[in-house]
Amino acid sequence: MSSPQNNDNGSGSPAGQEEKPRLTEEEKKQNHIASEQKRRQAIREGFDRLTELVPGLEGQGRSEGLVLKRTVEFMREQIAERQNLVERVEGAGGDVDEKLKAPIYRKEKTGHA
Repeated sequence: MSSPQNNDNGSGSPAGQEEKPRLTEEEKKQNHIASEQKRRQAIREGFDRLTELVPGLEGQGRSEGLVLKRTVEFMREQIAERQNLVERVEGAGGDVDEKLKAPIYRKEKTGHA
């Protein structure tokens, strides 16, 4: 007895199902172009979002290197501020959740923290 799932017509596809037509080189090229455009658009939107979130970047022409540099600087400032707040709360006798006291990042080995 043969299982209905094992009906093979010898072409590598199950019996009764049509093989999908293969893409032409032009279709492959167009798919690649569309994928790349979508990827670049997602990156642009990410940088646009950073310019909205990081103070001092609003309304400026966007250099991706500058956006990344200022974002890193801003995040380091935020981390230092959080650390100071934790120390102030603990200094005043308050309790701080251990998750909030844990460092968020490791310092770089080059000394550029």
